[in-house]
Amino acid sequence: MSDKAFTVQLKRETLRRRTFGIISHPDAGKTTLTEKLLLFGGAIHMAGAVKAKKASRHATSDWMAIEKERGISVTSSVMQFEYGGYAVNLLDTPGHQDFSEDTYRVLTAVDSALMVIDSVKGVETQTKKLMDVCRMRDTPIMTFVNKLDRDGRSPFELLDDIESNLGIECAPLTWPIGMGKLFQGVFDLRANLIRFFEVETKGTKPREAAVIKGLDDPELDRLIGEAAAADLRRDIELLEGAGYPFDPERYLAGRQTPVFFGSAVNTFGVRELLEAFLEYAPAPRPRQAESREVSPFEEQFSGVIFKIQANMDPAHRDRVAFLRVNSGRFSRGMKARHQRTGKDMLLHNAIIFMAQDRSGVEEAWPGDIIGIPNHGTLRIGDTLSGKEPLRYLGIPHFAPEHFRRVILKNPFKAKQLDKGLEQLTEEGAIQFFRPAQGRDQILGAVGALQFDVIAARLSAEYDVQIITEPVNIAAVRWLASDDAVALDRLKRDNQNAMVTDADGHPAMTFASEWRLEKAVEEWPQIRFLATRECV
Repeated sequence: MSDKAFTVQLKRETLRRRTFGIISHPDAGKTTLTEKLLLFGGAIHMAGAVKAKKASRHATSDWMAIEKERGISVTSSVMQFEYGGYAVNLLDTPGHQDFSEDTYRVLTAVDSALMVIDSVKGVETQTKKLMDVCRMRDTPIMTFVNKLDRDGRSPFELLDDIESNLGIECAPLTWPIGMGKLFQGVFDLRANLIRFFEVETKGTKPREAAVIKGLDDPELDRLIGEAAAADLRRDIELLEGAGYPFDPERYLAGRQTPVFFGSAVNTFGVRELLEAFLEYAPAPRPRQAESREVSPFEEQFSGVIFKIQANMDPAHRDRVAFLRVNSGRFSRGMKARHQRTGKDMLLHNAIIFMAQDRSGVEEAWPGDIIGIPNHGTLRIGDTLSGKEPLRYLGIPHFAPEHFRRVILKNPFKAKQLDKGLEQLTEEGAIQFFRPAQGRDQILGAVGALQFDVIAARLSAEYDVQIITEPVNIAAVRWLASDDAVALDRLKRDNQNAMVTDADGHPAMTFASEWRLEKAVEEWPQIRFLATRECV
């Protein structure tokens, strides 16, 4: 292929990519919406919502046993499908707040996000936290207000809730006609179209959408009834007077969110959401490296590891590094420089994902997510590229907020425990600290549920049974300083509080927030870091 032909192909393939993550509070319907999007993309042929513990089917994107038992998502899945000429990379994020660190890393790999709001509950705590993460990167966000077939809050109240609690303008592109038992469908504000809601039943043909000639059209009264038509006219008049018109530029800047209403479980409003998303959401954008900004249209291949998952296939005890392609083309068998070690790697077994299913990938383009089988060489935050020493930024570790001491039930399984903790730490599922004095093994987590997950995974994947017990640690901070003498003195004076993390970085533990504040005050030469780059 000539250089010119390659440049044309690179641009074409990049512009048709859409890479996004779905964010929501638990139980807002994120996993159900994910499945319905995959159904439209032909990626799956049967939807199975997350059920109770004894259910026989579970969501395609939830594969870990503990997820199936508790009906929550605690890992991130990657799913790729084609729709309408676009190549779509969908990243399903952990819904549970205890796994927000994994969600943050996933959101560094996307170009936009889709936010799911429960029409009954409105904006919830986890939604706020995820929104803060998106705002840090000015990530464009599209909103789907779900469960319109249930009696919930009024659409105006929901919009006000989003705007006041999340600090973003709402620009509805569809508007509900009634709610709960009175829900008839939505009015498409762009097309003057009524889309009728009907619960899907076998053998019944859904009612076709109806175009009306503006809200004054008498046909509107006949189609939805005089009372509902009057309410719709009033609502749209209020929207036009006090609402925000949709502005694609403000959406792309992360200042405005287009809003759609629907019911994911009934597949209502999902197709319109997907088609609008593909039309308006951004293609892959330039990414910031340490030395410069990298355009996706550059011919040199580059990508960053944002996630590592151990034992996706328990039969093979595998570890897969998830890489986001940032520029150029990946092709099977190519050689890439592992920038942290300075060594070249041969990439001949890369895979693409459809939840648990995987297949070999011959080529991938900017925006695509590929999996690289990994035996401990690759870490979260690593850059793979050509010979230019690029290093992508912005994938952090957060200081844990919960701590436990590990107690091994069978002392003869110590080697398996070490191996399991090493691999689970690599993938960011837990943080591990070894005290400078003593032989304790301390686990640190952003959320307490992570300890349950780690214990379950050690048992299922490594045949290691542990229990954990509380430890007198309230906080941990990584240490950095330009004054080596002061840093050595701090370590010497506080040996009992010194630990190293799994990557060998020095850190200090504190029994209370007060002790942390006192140390910061007494040691101005030392930086006590709540985050550190994954390098």
